[in-house]
Amino acid sequence: MQAIIKPHNFTGRIRIPASKSHTIRRLLIAALTEGVSEIEEPLDSLDARSCVAVIRALGADIEERRAVAQGPNPADETGKKLAGWRVRGIRPGRITAPQGHLDVGNSGTTLFLALAAAALGTQPITFTGDEQIRRRSAGPLLTALSGLGIRVVSAEKGCAPITVQGPWKGGRAALPCPTSQYLSAILLAAPLAPAGAVTEIDVPLLNERPYIKLTLSYLDAQGIPYRAAQDFSYFRIPGGASYKPMNGPVPGDFSSAAFPGCAALTGGFGPVTLLGLDPQDPQGDRVIFDMLTQMGAAVNWEKTEETSRPAWTLTVSRSRPLQARVFDLNAYPDLLPIMAALASYADGETALVNAAHARIKETDRIAVMAQELGKLGVLTKERPDGLIIQGGPVLGGPVDGHGDHRVVMALAAAALGAAGPVEIRGAEAADVTYPGFLELLGASVTESSCILS
Repeated sequence: MQAIIKPHNFTGRIRIPASKSHTIRRLLIAALTEGVSEIEEPLDSLDARSCVAVIRALGADIEERRAVAQGPNPADETGKKLAGWRVRGIRPGRITAPQGHLDVGNSGTTLFLALAAAALGTQPITFTGDEQIRRRSAGPLLTALSGLGIRVVSAEKGCAPITVQGPWKGGRAALPCPTSQYLSAILLAAPLAPAGAVTEIDVPLLNERPYIKLTLSYLDAQGIPYRAAQDFSYFRIPGGASYKPMNGPVPGDFSSAAFPGCAALTGGFGPVTLLGLDPQDPQGDRVIFDMLTQMGAAVNWEKTEETSRPAWTLTVSRSRPLQARVFDLNAYPDLLPIMAALASYADGETALVNAAHARIKETDRIAVMAQELGKLGVLTKERPDGLIIQGGPVLGGPVDGHGDHRVVMALAAAALGAAGPVEIRGAEAADVTYPGFLELLGASVTESSCILS
């Protein structure tokens, strides 16, 4: 699919989709709860649907509730949108082995977190995914699971297809985490190991630390006992615990909010008002709005009353040129594509550093953003751990999204202030986390290749 975006000023009031990180964690916890959970206002995206399919196959019963409602979820042919899931969970010991492989699609979060959850059962369960997923290594996670008594078989370099088989026996294992999802997987599964099975994890490397704080917020809310070193270099989790049902609305996604928030600044001066976010949420990517402030944008939070509960609005605008800065993205590598796009419009040279792990996401995002911004005339320099971007004129023309949702959305935001239309090939990848984002930007979408003149 191709999307053509013509330059224009981007303004409006936008409700942000629910958080993918929260949605998938809540689905997995609900699936491992012997009870019924009501997950309200979740994200309806390809990644979330992949997680639903996986936990259904493992034995959870899921009913979908749809309603005619406002909000960012995509509507079906009757105009109704996903309003919630009712999940009847299963005891971890009753996890079933489905016929054939479990396909996680493009969802790395589902793959890593569900791998550990499936290891709580006693039957062999095999996971696979799309081409990108089959190139993403779970090696450190698989080595740690093996050290906890779990049988593991995988393709070369710890890639899918991957088979795991419990029982979870406990023990002590080292787990270097170039991606935080490895550690989140262990933290969510280990409390449900049999009573007496104690899991100890040494963490010699940890990137994306805020995502671990997010995962621990769920353990704390559930009253799960654990011990953690202050620097997260060690965890001790006793087994024998259980989860309570997960109920209530899913918070808005700061990772997704970064794209319309930055689009307000690339496509003119804004303003864009974002709805559905909570500045107290533990999501690490909320730091994006501090970064925008450092570059000279105006970022204003305002508390309001919306329906029956307090809510916030966040307005982003600018009245002067953006200024280049240096940003350490070690804890926030998912922000690299959109920050690279935004830096193309800043005065001076922006450095995005300490994010080598951005190379092991759906794509090598450092190399891909350098390549695609280069096609639009933006001067960049790759570093092993990041990217240097020289602000200046952004040209129109064809670019490729490389099947990576964050790359597609970053290029779409960059297109708003370009000298001419930008055609993004492979634009359908945006639906992985933000269905409707391209339409929000006024993109013209076609199924066949277009030639720009």
